[in-house]
Amino acid sequence: MIKLIVGLGNPGQQYQKNRHNVGFLFLDQLADDCAASWVSEAKFHGLVASCMLSGNKVVLLKPQTFMNRSGLSVGAIARYYKIKIEEVLVVHDELDVVAGACKLKKEGGHAGHNGLRDIIANLSGNGFYRLRMGVGRPTTKQKVADFVLSNPSKAEGVLIDQAFSNAFGQLGSIVSGDMSGAMNRLNKKV
Repeated sequence: MIKLIVGLGNPGQQYQKNRHNVGFLFLDQLADDCAASWVSEAKFHGLVASCMLSGNKVVLLKPQTFMNRSGLSVGAIARYYKIKIEEVLVVHDELDVVAGACKLKKEGGHAGHNGLRDIIANLSGNGFYRLRMGVGRPTTKQKVADFVLSNPSKAEGVLIDQAFSNAFGQLGSIVSGDMSGAMNRLNKKV
């Protein structure tokens, strides 16, 4: 069962619609759907809201520490609420998944994603779930950092919105603990 959903991103207007901020964008849409309000919590270094999903109360977190220090925020709230590592779902951008697709997985490395790297370090393990929102890889010689810190094209934005819709359709199952069912439905090729 999932008790904490973390969306990864960078705070600040200039990053708001970047590929790297799909975790924030996903949680903003989820909070809107739940009529939840964001509250700044200094002790958690982030914005926090709560939402009822499939009869379960879930805490939503948008770390305000910048991507590379996301673990500071995640670790603080997990310790405070005594949330186990396997009760955490992290929503983040994924280069190795095409735009329009999302994949659910448990455990694994950070694959160069500095937000995940810091969460793994702060939670002292990698046993959390990840909702990997596909943004694809740059098709030009553009550096990966520049790519993820830029906005998707209009066509890519439509695909990312479709991935959000697919993920929202499975959130009830995920929060309730039907991980294998949600994985089977989400992890199909696009």
